Amino acid sequence: AIPQITDEFHSLPDVGWYGSAYTLTCCSFQLLFGKLYTFYSVKAVMLTSVLLFELGSVVCGAAPSSAAFIVGRAIAGVGAAGIFAGCIVSMVYAVPLEKRPKLQGMFGALFGIASIIGPLIGGAFTSSSATWRWCFYINLPFGAVSMVVIALCLKVPDRDSTKLPWTQKLSQLDVLGTAVLIPGVVCLLLALQWGGNTYAWSNGRIVALLTLGGVLLVAFAAVQVFLPKTATIPPRIFKQRSIVAGCWATVCIGSSQYICVYFLPVWFQSIKGSSAVESGIQLLPLLLSMVLASILGGLTTTKIGYYTPLAIVGTCIMAVGAGLLTTLQVGTSEGKWIGYQILYGFGMGLCFQAPNLAAQTVLPTADVPVGTSLMFFSQLLGAAIFVSVGQNVLDNQLVSRLSGLLPGFDAKLVTEGGATSLLVGLPAHLREAGLVAYNEALRNVFQIGLILACLTVLGTAALEWRSVLKKAEENRREKTDAVTAEKV
Repeated sequence: AIPQITDEFHSLPDVGWYGSAYTLTCCSFQLLFGKLYTFYSVKAVMLTSVLLFELGSVVCGAAPSSAAFIVGRAIAGVGAAGIFAGCIVSMVYAVPLEKRPKLQGMFGALFGIASIIGPLIGGAFTSSSATWRWCFYINLPFGAVSMVVIALCLKVPDRDSTKLPWTQKLSQLDVLGTAVLIPGVVCLLLALQWGGNTYAWSNGRIVALLTLGGVLLVAFAAVQVFLPKTATIPPRIFKQRSIVAGCWATVCIGSSQYICVYFLPVWFQSIKGSSAVESGIQLLPLLLSMVLASILGGLTTTKIGYYTPLAIVGTCIMAVGAGLLTTLQVGTSEGKWIGYQILYGFGMGLCFQAPNLAAQTVLPTADVPVGTSLMFFSQLLGAAIFVSVGQNVLDNQLVSRLSGLLPGFDAKLVTEGGATSLLVGLPAHLREAGLVAYNEALRNVFQIGLILACLTVLGTAALEWRSVLKKAEENRREKTDAVTAEKV
């Protein structure tokens, strides 16, 4: 839908903001929602999150200008941050631990299916009389049904933390930490969004954003250390090896995944000459294999109790698939790029739920909302950083390689051109060589995905071998002892 949106608003320079406005707020508010779910009603926070997402969808659908559309995307991102965390937190309080792997596998599968169906529905709306605006209005009936189901069916018992007076709840929200975290993350992501594209890395704006972002994030870390009782991320949770390992694995999984999902369509469109719709269809092997593996992984973990072995096997398969993607050539056959995607997607589906399960298994129930929010935050932050890194590597490699083919080549053709228009603009006798240069530049980007996939293995290998079945039995025993003590 983005080409049609830019055509209507005459806003091609704003196109980067259409995605980044959502990512900025979704990532920045993720940890805050971890605290909100700890001290406030899960149902109330979840309903508010869905309402915010719906509000953002309405603003996007009715947007009279590009600026209004960007504001709508930002509002929807805040709501999405609460929805991501809320789904897991609701599961924690509503479903016994030993049954969660199966349900989380289904949750991951649904996310994958939505990733497949969403672009197809969007393309159908965009090419019909409904226009691109219905890509956002379509969220409204689904959101309304979700709110009714949450209001009527979600039953989460009151906890001691939710019974505190509102003044104590407010004091526990780590206002100081949040006040430096959100602008710190925004500064960092803005620098990565603009650096090397809108402005040179040496530009004063980029230097200032990176400096300010670094200072604010250091200040956030200091607040967490010196005010641990109200910390957004209590330092005590990092004493758990699985939390540190899970954060590492989540950053690497999310970063590698986004690089492949973001740049594979670029490869299909620029190297294979596919249309935008065709490139989405050509990505189905990766997404479908991820869905299948997510379901199988959840069922297997529910059966054996341990998530670590599947996580290790999954990351190894994922690394092999990522390695094969770095071998893509201009003439790579359909069978090969389908097989490479299947390997990568299957491995990712087996491992990407493990860090969340680890947080639920090793942390006390009261800390689980913070732990799960931390995992989502790590995934989104890593993805935002490394997609930007990948884009800069692609741009720099293209300029370097095409300058060798065509002396006096204008670098602006790379930063301001499209994925396919760049090659069309080359002299006819250089297009074949330009195609090879473009392919080699994309292979350099996929090598980043390979490195990240290999680093993921370190994180999953460091996860403790804890059984969700044994942990569930321990939780039941503790509840029984507590009830017995109350009766006595």
